[in-house]
Amino acid sequence: MNISDKLIFRFVTGLSIFVFAVVVILSMKVLPKPEVPAGLLYFLPKLNAIFNGTCSVLLLVSLYFIRHGKVALHKRTNILAFILSSLFLVSYIAFHWLAPETRYGDLDSNGVVTETEKLAAGNVRYVYYLILITHIILAAGVLPLILLSFYRGLQMQVEKHRKLVRWTFPIWLYVTVTGVIVYVMISPYYNF
Repeated sequence: MNISDKLIFRFVTGLSIFVFAVVVILSMKVLPKPEVPAGLLYFLPKLNAIFNGTCSVLLLVSLYFIRHGKVALHKRTNILAFILSSLFLVSYIAFHWLAPETRYGDLDSNGVVTETEKLAAGNVRYVYYLILITHIILAAGVLPLILLSFYRGLQMQVEKHRKLVRWTFPIWLYVTVTGVIVYVMISPYYNF
């Protein structure tokens, strides 16, 4: 491994740890937050779903381009997907810092899901949590893969890029698709 690769790996590791730490700290709601209009809180999850849905489409378009030998279009599409995913991350962090916690099935928005509310939500609640947990775990792990895949691709290290993308692509696609699904499933319980 050469010096520039070592620097990139250190940068990717540091950035990934930093982003993870910021998400955890802000989700814990320990930092003071400003008053924000309810309209913004209601809009951010929709915006996140739009970012995720668009990224899903872009990832599939990118796959189409590379399978048809259109490398320049493949790169441009992935750069756009990366930019939208970055914007999503900023919006996601802001939302989870500013908004009160929303619980699946909490019909009266009091922060407690009663037995009656659990029964009303039914077994779909378990599906939601399964999707959410896998989404969160894979979202936390995909960032370093995305960054390293970009580095290898932009450096035209095609074989190393391909090896990474075999893991990165399906995980990134799963995270973007399940991000939309999670939004659709939890949105009826938002009450800001």
